[in-house]
Amino acid sequence: MQTYPSKLLELAVNELAKLPGIGRKTALRMALHLLKRNLADVEALGTSVIKMRNEIIYCTECRNISDQELCAICVNPKRDRTVVCVVEDIRDVMAIENTGQYNGVYHVLGGIISPMNGIGPNELHIDALTARLGSGVVKEVILALPTTIEGDTTNFYLFRKLSGFNLTLTTIARGISVGDELEHTDEVTLGRSILNRTPYESVLKQK
Repeated sequence: MQTYPSKLLELAVNELAKLPGIGRKTALRMALHLLKRNLADVEALGTSVIKMRNEIIYCTECRNISDQELCAICVNPKRDRTVVCVVEDIRDVMAIENTGQYNGVYHVLGGIISPMNGIGPNELHIDALTARLGSGVVKEVILALPTTIEGDTTNFYLFRKLSGFNLTLTTIARGISVGDELEHTDEVTLGRSILNRTPYESVLKQK
């Protein structure tokens, strides 16, 4: 059991260790590093985190994070609003944007269907997606979800849910290895997967 010379240090370590991928040893190193930094730097860090948590909101149209009611992508007149790329979370938006190969808009589901984790369709932003499609502006929906069992389950659910709309339903090409998350895929492979997307029905026929 680790002992600390200061209760304040222990409290800081306990909080830092709650971050994903941060063990107690790493948390201790981070806390000691912050202790050595200029007070103004530490205050700037704390202020930026609190400001982010309090002021960042979700885009009312696509559910991407934003500083305004609509995100920078949704308000950009140069984006092709007839194509909507459906992703699991915000990290996937960032990954696809980094490829520079996509010029449509997005819809962030906020997760994928996973009965083992208690996540069903009602926990995702699927109704918001169907509401967007009701306007008739969207001509193509790209399913850019992880190549996992949960991702495939969500793809199939969306395929059934969206089959009544007059649009093309495609999925990213399988240049991405099975089981991979989009955020961990290199930009070249991900970019090609977006450009070489295929009709979702053709994927079903291969199974």
